Amino acid sequence: MSGEIRDAHYPRRAPIDAYGNGGFRFADMSHRGSILCLPSGIYGWTATEEQPFTGERLMKVLDEATDIRFLLFGTGKDIRRPPAALLTRLRDRGISCDPMSTGAAVRTYNIMLLEGRPVAAALVAVE
Repeated sequence: MSGEIRDAHYPRRAPIDAYGNGGFRFADMSHRGSILCLPSGIYGWTATEEQPFTGERLMKVLDEATDIRFLLFGTGKDIRRPPAALLTRLRDRGISCDPMSTGAAVRTYNIMLLEGRPVAAALVAVE
């Protein structure tokens, strides 16, 4: 396997079936690494537990702000507060951001998705 990083994207919304071992399972597929679950689909993302608020792709949340009212931020095993500047940018676009452990974010995302709510999730992979 080469060191190539693929621009992972699943073009629909889907509930998260499982998480752990450094990745996620959804839509009969698995993805190693962190993911963004947005109205336009599920995207691979470079965030880690050590740096949960990094990665240019996170700005895609702002691109889709008209379809998102809630951003669930799964920051890994521990809850970490997003930087004030990020919270301000989200709030200015009408998005409420709730940081929580990745497990709690997955469970909450699945419920809100099932209810048809305008939700997105930024989920940091955990081992």
